[in-house]
Amino acid sequence: MILMKEQVFKFLKQEYPNLDFDVFYPPEGLGDYSTNIAFILAKQIRGANLSPERLDKPDVLGPNIKKIVEEVIGKLKKEFSKEFEKIEVAKNGFINFYLEPSFLQQQLKSIYKNKRNWGRGNLGRKQTVIIEYSQPNIAKVMHVGHMRSTFIGDTLANTYKYLGYKVIRWNYLGDWGTQFGNLIAAYKLWGDREKVEKNPIETLNKLYVKFHDEMKNNPELGEKGRQEFKKLEEGDKKNRILWEWFRIESIKEFNKIYQILEVKFDTIISESFFEKDLKPLVSELLDKGIAKKSEGAIIIDLEKFNLSPALIQKSDATSLYLTRDIANLKYRISKYKPSKILYVVGNEQSLHFQQLLAISKILNLDKTKLDHVKFGLVLGEDRKKLSSREGKAIHMMELVKEAIEKSRKKIEESNKEYSEVQKEEIPKVVGIGGLKYFVLKEHRNSDIVFNWDEILKPIGNTGPYLQYTYARLKSIMRKSKWFPPLRLRSFRWYIMPNWIGRRFAKINISELKSEQELRIIKQLLDFPDIISNSAKLYSTNNLALYLYELSSRANHYYETVEKLSDYSKRPERNARLLLVETIAAVLKNGLNLLGIEAPERI
Repeated sequence: MILMKEQVFKFLKQEYPNLDFDVFYPPEGLGDYSTNIAFILAKQIRGANLSPERLDKPDVLGPNIKKIVEEVIGKLKKEFSKEFEKIEVAKNGFINFYLEPSFLQQQLKSIYKNKRNWGRGNLGRKQTVIIEYSQPNIAKVMHVGHMRSTFIGDTLANTYKYLGYKVIRWNYLGDWGTQFGNLIAAYKLWGDREKVEKNPIETLNKLYVKFHDEMKNNPELGEKGRQEFKKLEEGDKKNRILWEWFRIESIKEFNKIYQILEVKFDTIISESFFEKDLKPLVSELLDKGIAKKSEGAIIIDLEKFNLSPALIQKSDATSLYLTRDIANLKYRISKYKPSKILYVVGNEQSLHFQQLLAISKILNLDKTKLDHVKFGLVLGEDRKKLSSREGKAIHMMELVKEAIEKSRKKIEESNKEYSEVQKEEIPKVVGIGGLKYFVLKEHRNSDIVFNWDEILKPIGNTGPYLQYTYARLKSIMRKSKWFPPLRLRSFRWYIMPNWIGRRFAKINISELKSEQELRIIKQLLDFPDIISNSAKLYSTNNLALYLYELSSRANHYYETVEKLSDYSKRPERNARLLLVETIAAVLKNGLNLLGIEAPERI
């Protein structure tokens, strides 16, 4: 599948291999595609003195350069005579392309035939990408801070898989480190096994908080926690049994949340898995002169990368998160040979990943592309970190349950009749969909201000609006009786293609000729490019915005054309229903990439 934008770029690159130009989507009304190749040509001929500030002047190209640009346009028109209605140079020097209506109409047929897989690609053929996301800590509740990592990581994993990559979804649990020494110390001081068994995460979390509160008045507790972790690293049997118990109970609780959110992982290999590799790793780095001792600790000097020294072993010989990440990186590259590893972790860990990437270069592990997919905070309406009234981080399970309950109330207020199954399922689908979309529609580097009204309202740029749009489109198709019911599946396999082909051939696609219809088809045509950009930029907001704009156009289209559910033999009806069905299919594909369910009835 090659997009028109790519075809234009490839053709121009063949003709002008030494020019560094771009082909892009212009503002609406200025064509379907644009290229700055004319400006680049002008700059090359006139010299570097031609600045972007001159783009608004009518003589930006000049008569001599215009002649060369006319040759460029002539080549383009010859190559793409069927695809473009017109190709012209604007006064600002950009060449604008306007797609031929008949080409768009034929493209709609192609999209429809491939609707379930529209946008899929083989960009990642024979390549593996590891995406690390969610990463909750053992014995602590998953809180709102894990929400962005979980949703962004899941969407990127879906996107890369859609583009043909082998994707390894990795939940790298925090289950090792000094904090576990503190927790073990807290349990030995105040723990009650019966309470932990009844409510493991809540009880363990309270013990951990109590330990830190007590440590303010009794600093000696900190040393006790460090000693307990040292014993854990050295293999103390009692501490190992406690740690394993805490770990198992925590994973059970995490899985309950992931099941509700329909988030899955291929592996949950965590920090503790690399514990056996840490001492040999540190020794190896010392022997090779990569690491050195400093005041009893061991560091890696990163001055040549303009970074502070990386601490890989404390003075008490215990390891750090960075040490475990280095061991993990070596393991991943050796076992999976990925072309890319993405770490979906918040902005506050930027220095850590800068150090890890620098160390990967020192160790010659940088053939695999490593990227920190960072993101901002989730804030309350006071623009502080979202927390409960007591100032504690809000539990993710509580947030999910509240989204479902608020969605349930809104549905009850609608006075629609629902079956018992629908009363149970729809609030879950809409509530969780709204929560996911609220996170994914924002640029990942920006902080987001949490607002329930913005999450669940049925109009505007929200998850429920997209879901309602999809359900509305499917309702139109059901009422139109354009296709036979699902029992068509009982037809013999060799009858179905012929039947559908004959039905399809009768549709006069040229009836879709209004500006509104052609704009929608053009937007459907752009879907694969949106997905490719999502993978390239590690973004989710561009796909979310695309789906919102597509939904807005679909709703406006339905409201401005005659009722499609009314029986009619007018030729326009079948063509319009084909368009509606294709919009619904692309909308569903996009929602699924975001990890959001597309319900056929709401």
